[in-house]
Amino acid sequence: MALTNTAPRIPGRHFLQIPGPSPIPDRILHAISKPIIDHRGPEFAQLGFKVLAGIRGVFKTEGHVIIYPSSGTGAWEASLANTLSPGDKVLMFETGHFANLWKGMADKLGLQAEIIPSDWTVAVDAGAIEAKLRDDKTHAIKAVCIVHNETSSGVISNVAAVRKAIDAAGHPALLMVDAVSSLGSADYRHDEWGVDVTVSGSQKGLMMPPGISFNAISGKALAASKGSTLGGPYWSWEEMLKANEKGSFPYTPATNTLYGLVEAIDMLHEEGLDRVFARHLRYGEATRRAVAAWGLQNMCSQPEAFSPVLTTVVMPDGKGADNLRAIALKNFDISLGAGLSKAADKVFRIGHLGDINALTLVGALAGVEMALGLSGTAYKTGGVQAAMAYLAETSQS
Repeated sequence: MALTNTAPRIPGRHFLQIPGPSPIPDRILHAISKPIIDHRGPEFAQLGFKVLAGIRGVFKTEGHVIIYPSSGTGAWEASLANTLSPGDKVLMFETGHFANLWKGMADKLGLQAEIIPSDWTVAVDAGAIEAKLRDDKTHAIKAVCIVHNETSSGVISNVAAVRKAIDAAGHPALLMVDAVSSLGSADYRHDEWGVDVTVSGSQKGLMMPPGISFNAISGKALAASKGSTLGGPYWSWEEMLKANEKGSFPYTPATNTLYGLVEAIDMLHEEGLDRVFARHLRYGEATRRAVAAWGLQNMCSQPEAFSPVLTTVVMPDGKGADNLRAIALKNFDISLGAGLSKAADKVFRIGHLGDINALTLVGALAGVEMALGLSGTAYKTGGVQAAMAYLAETSQS
């Protein structure tokens, strides 16, 4: 029996303002809709070579980028499984929920993961990492793992500073970075910043559906993989690189998603990566001005660490975020990000990433401001006006 939807049709477009997946442009949707092809044939090899070459420019690397048919969680596992062995120590920093999840995965894989705690309001403390590494006289720590842009807290960290801290300590640990939400949204430089493994995914700044993920790897990381005993064949860099030499993959790839990836890479370069990053910075600033005008608090307490990808807003009474989000969805057809784990119901998250423009952002902020009023949240009016004023002032820059 067919299910019948008795709810009335909602006109207009849905405002998807979570911090990923981000809205998918029509160009990418059309590319994904192409007919499937033989993934062992010459036509696919052309596609494989194109995506493998093109994605390097987005990571800003001359090295290899591995593409997996998985979520970013799979790429997390791949980064650890290819470089480490059971019992190895890894050092992490708690910028939020996803840093904790990565630690949890390391624990389950049989690694000894130590995480430097924080209250989720601050970026990675490079000094604290350096101190830990200086104390590690035997070099038992094999990797330092950090989240570049933490989407639970709206905090972005200085990756280059962490690389400098590792070098200042004279420590051989690998530097691994989660750039799932920052790639294609914020300036990221795998080679220049000395990152050994960068983990990312398709559904954030790349404007794609979920389903493919990445490991960008340095020569040092590739060398470490030769002695690793943790991983299995599915995540194997060796197997991937062998197949990639022929524009292929060792198992069935996500062919149609790769079509979309070609389009996404083209779109980023057509706009220009620097312009993409500047746009995200501008929309982040406009959103923060709206939040400040509302009299609400940004969860991130360090201005230098404000994320260009999203803004995490603290509820004035420390609760009620889920009610606000429900009201916003019901009345204005806008999805806002939920608070995660210890921030559940205490915060809501406004995503301002991907294929959006100034009018999209203003519409989203108007939905938030109206929902604040309907929910009975203590706030001041004028947030949308503050954002509009800033966007108008900076429209020619």
